[in-house]
Amino acid sequence: MKNFTLLIAGLFSLGCLAQNNDTDLNTIVEAEMKSGLNLINFTANINTGNYDVTHHTLEFTVDPAEQFVTGIVTTTFTALENMETITFDLDDNLTVSTVTKNGTVLSFDQNNNDELVITFPTIQQEGTEGTVVIHYSGAPSWEQEAFVAGFHGDSPVLWTLSEPYGAKDWWPCKQDLNDKVDDGIDVYITAPSQYVSVSNGVEQSQQVNGNGTKTTYFKHNYPIPAYLIAIAVSNYSVYTIQAGTAPNTFPIVNYIYPEFLPSVQSQLDSTVPIMDFYEATFETYPFHEEKYGHAQCGFGGGMEHTTVSFMGGFSRELIAHELAHQWFGDKITCGSWKDIWLNEGFATYLSGLVVEEQDGDFEFRSWRFNRISSITAAPDGSVYLTDNDTLDSGRIFSSRLTYNKGAMVAHMLRFKLGDTAFYQALKNYLADANLAYGYAKTPDLQAHLEETSGVELDEFFNDWVYNQGYPSYNADVLNTPGTALLTLSQVQSHPSVDFFEGPVPIRFYGVQGEVLDYVANHTENNQQFTISVPFTISSVEVNADYDIISAANTVSLTLGTDKVSLLNSIKLYPNPTSGQLNLQLPAGITIEEAVFYNTLGQEVLKGGGETSWNVNRLASGIHFIKLVTNQGSTQLKFIKE
Repeated sequence: MKNFTLLIAGLFSLGCLAQNNDTDLNTIVEAEMKSGLNLINFTANINTGNYDVTHHTLEFTVDPAEQFVTGIVTTTFTALENMETITFDLDDNLTVSTVTKNGTVLSFDQNNNDELVITFPTIQQEGTEGTVVIHYSGAPSWEQEAFVAGFHGDSPVLWTLSEPYGAKDWWPCKQDLNDKVDDGIDVYITAPSQYVSVSNGVEQSQQVNGNGTKTTYFKHNYPIPAYLIAIAVSNYSVYTIQAGTAPNTFPIVNYIYPEFLPSVQSQLDSTVPIMDFYEATFETYPFHEEKYGHAQCGFGGGMEHTTVSFMGGFSRELIAHELAHQWFGDKITCGSWKDIWLNEGFATYLSGLVVEEQDGDFEFRSWRFNRISSITAAPDGSVYLTDNDTLDSGRIFSSRLTYNKGAMVAHMLRFKLGDTAFYQALKNYLADANLAYGYAKTPDLQAHLEETSGVELDEFFNDWVYNQGYPSYNADVLNTPGTALLTLSQVQSHPSVDFFEGPVPIRFYGVQGEVLDYVANHTENNQQFTISVPFTISSVEVNADYDIISAANTVSLTLGTDKVSLLNSIKLYPNPTSGQLNLQLPAGITIEEAVFYNTLGQEVLKGGGETSWNVNRLASGIHFIKLVTNQGSTQLKFIKE
C-alpha cells in the first residue's frame, strides 16, 4: 500500500504562462470608473419622473480648443401625468437664455439643485405629447470630466464621457437610467471647418456655413439613454472598413488622430473578425442599420457609446470589450446600478470568448486563471451590489467583482448548463421584446437561463450572484483497480454562503499519462462518489481547467488493491439510532480514528479506535462519520433520532 497526500497548488500551475497582467482591463475600468466619479453625489431626480422622453434634437456649437458649448436642445416628450412644469437635469455652470414651446416663450428657473424648471402656460394633459426648445451656453466643469477640451500633440480635441450621470454637465437632459429616448436623436455639431465631428448614428450631411465653421449632422434611430449620447471633434483621419453579413452589412468608421493611424490600422482591422464572431455566436449587430466605429480620445480605456466607442487605445481586449457592450449594455442596459454586472461582467466574458475563439483552449484557460486569481485575492465580495455599494463608484466599477467575478459567473453558468443551453438562453435574452433596446435586471437573465435549460437556478444565483466568497475543496480519493472512491468536502471563504452547490470538475492522471475528467455534482459536504477509472491513478486535480471559482484546493490520494470492497463492507447499526451506535467491521479492518460531522461539515464528535459510540447528545438529523482505517478512509451516514 502506498499512502500520500498531495496539495493542489492550482493557482500556480500556470505560473509560466499567466503573467497576471491585466493592464488592458485596468484601463477599461479606469475610464468607466472615471466617468462614474460624480455618482456619489447624485440622487435620481424624482422631479423628472412625470414624463417620458421620445426624441431629442441636439444642436451643439463647439471649438475643440475651448472648454465651452453653445446649444439648442429640442425635446419631445409624453406627459405621464398632468404637468404644470417640466424639469430637466442641468449643471449650474451652464446658463439657459430662452425656452420656447410651440413658438411661445416660457418662463423658467435654474435652481441650486442642478435643475432647469420650465413653467407651462397651460397644463400639459396626461398622455399628450409636447415639445420644448432650450437655448443655453456655458463652460462645462473640468472636475467631472464629462466634457473635455484638450490636445493630442499640438492639435486640439474635444470629447464627452457621460456614464453614468455626466450628460447634465453639457446639455439639459433627463438622467434617469430607466428612460431611454424612444425614437432616437438628431445631432448637429457646428465646429471650425478644419475639424471632423463625431456622434452616434449615421452621418447625414456636412454643411459649410461660410463663417469658418461646418455643421455635421448625425441621425440615430434607436432608443438610447442620455449617458450613451456623445460627441467628439478633432482633426481626425477617417478610416472605414466593412463588416456584417449580407444583407446586414454596415461600415465600421474609425476616427483616429492622423499621427496614430499608420500604427493602429492593423489593430482596427481586428474589429471585423471579432464582429463576425459575436454575430455568429449571439445575433446580428444590434445597430446594423447604422454603423459601428471608434473615436480616439485622451483617456485610458474606452467607453461604449452606442454605435461609436470612444477609445484611449486599440488593444484587442479593449476593442472586444467595448464592442461586446453594443449587445450587453447598449441594446440591453442594466436596469439599476446593482445589476451593473449584466453590462460589465458579460462584456468582460465576451472578450474572453474572443481569446478562446482566436487563440485556443490553452490561452482561454490562462485567461480564466487570471480572473480567478483576481477574484480569490480577497475572501469577500458579491457580483450584485447593495444600496450602499451604488454610492461608491469604486465598488460599482470593481475589476475584481463587477468585471472578473461577473465574467467567471457567466462562464460557470455555461459550464453548468452546457454550451447549447447557455448560448441559446443568451440569444433569447437579447431577442426578448420586453428587454431589447430597453432595460434588464438580474432576474430577467435568470428567467431566460432557466426557461431554456429547464434547470432551476435559485441556489446558483443566491450563492454566486447575490452572496459572497468562494469555496476551497478537499478531495479524498481511494484508488483500487478500476475504481476511485472520491469523498468531496468544501469550506467557504465568507459566511454569507453555507455551501456552494454545483458541478466540481475532478481530473485523474494515470501513471502512463492517462487522463480522465469527472464532474461531481456536489450537493453536501463529505459526499461520496464511486468512479470507474480504468488505470492506476498517479495524481488528482480539482478544477484543473479553472472552470469554477475556487482556491487552495487539496487532494489526499490513497492507492490500494482490494480495499474498496473491504471498506464498503463496513456497516453501522442500529441506523437510525437515538443513543448507541455500533460498527460492524470485516476481517482485516481496524479503526484508527472516527470523526463525526453534521450536514454543514462541522465536526461534532471525535473518537479513536473504538467501534461503538454514544450519540445521544448529537442533534437530531443526518450525520456523517469519516473513518480512518488501516486500509484507507471511508465515510458512512447515519440518522440520529
